[in-house]
Amino acid sequence: MTNTGRHYLAIPGPSVVPDRVLNAMHRASPDIYSGELHEIMPGIYEDLKKLARTKHYVAIYIANGHGAWEAANTNLFSPGDHALALVTGRFGEGWAQSVEALGVTVQRLDFGKQSPVDPEAVAATLAADTDGRIKVVLMSHVDTTTSVRNDVAAVRAALDRAGHPALLAVDCIASLGCDVFEMDQWGVDVMVSASQKGMMTPPGLGFVWMNEKARQASLGSRWRTPYWDWLPRIDPSRFYQLFGGTAPTHHLFGLRAALDMLVREEGVEAAWRRHERLARTVWTAFDAWGEGEDGQPTGIGLNVAAPSSRSHAVTTVKFVSPHATELRNWTQAHAGVTLGVGLGMAPEGDFGADGYLRIAHMGHVNTHMTLGVLGAIEAGMSALNIPHGSSALARAAAVLAS
Repeated sequence: MTNTGRHYLAIPGPSVVPDRVLNAMHRASPDIYSGELHEIMPGIYEDLKKLARTKHYVAIYIANGHGAWEAANTNLFSPGDHALALVTGRFGEGWAQSVEALGVTVQRLDFGKQSPVDPEAVAATLAADTDGRIKVVLMSHVDTTTSVRNDVAAVRAALDRAGHPALLAVDCIASLGCDVFEMDQWGVDVMVSASQKGMMTPPGLGFVWMNEKARQASLGSRWRTPYWDWLPRIDPSRFYQLFGGTAPTHHLFGLRAALDMLVREEGVEAAWRRHERLARTVWTAFDAWGEGEDGQPTGIGLNVAAPSSRSHAVTTVKFVSPHATELRNWTQAHAGVTLGVGLGMAPEGDFGADGYLRIAHMGHVNTHMTLGVLGAIEAGMSALNIPHGSSALARAAAVLAS
């Protein structure tokens, strides 16, 4: 049934890559020593800073999001250091583990899989660290597994109230370009992201933004290695130092096209508004599906209760198990739509894991793409006899029309 037409990948990364970006990458290899590649780099750095809302520094790595973590880790820490990790899902825990593997002592504040970081708990923990041993506070802006969105500015305020000198490092891999993020205004010292989600470029580029305070702090790191060291990448004497070696040529041409679309044409704030509207559309549909015809809940619902704590890039939803897995299989086989697995929401092999899925609405998405995904989901629920409420698509369309 799905052997014609374009398959739609609605997973939270890699996201849909615009044809314009693919076309920019579909070219012969360029000269890496002079010419066009050198000429486009100043504009790329300028637009990356605009995207993060910072006037400071950004380093580019040939890496995925895990590599961006590694880049931040090796520049920030030395063996024996201490960190505080604020965990709201699998990727918050993943960053904590990657830091721990370097010999850093990591204290965790785990807020579960449905709630955001509590700034008061952060302030209390930092106030108790009277020796100032915690060097960095690590957090996710959005955890891709749970779709919890954290209030970064409130966490910065908690650090300030505690009078603690720790740096604030934020993972924006899922959220950058989709959710409102103000690096300088919110007092973020380090931010990491990657190319394959809101930035609409294939996986392969990792980014680390840092302010002057973080740059100075990195000078004493004993984990800095020739490849991961961000100093030559932000202040190179030779072009190759921007990338620790050969440039990721075709990714850079694709990134240039993506930044043209996102930063220079649509505009970052307009992109934020687009993603907010599409997210509300998805939420509205699932609210309707969760309302049974007889007034009884159907067992379908959003993972995060408070809209203010939900991501505008991805939505995690719960079904009665195993309906989520059955629905994912149906939409992929019969509608050409691939939905995201419920990653990390239940232990591997647990029956409950088949009760979760994720819908991405990040990057290169618009009204008809989102409504198409919702229509495929409703068709699948009808075909599989999964109980669900009515009028979801009409209510979702009303959000987009408002």
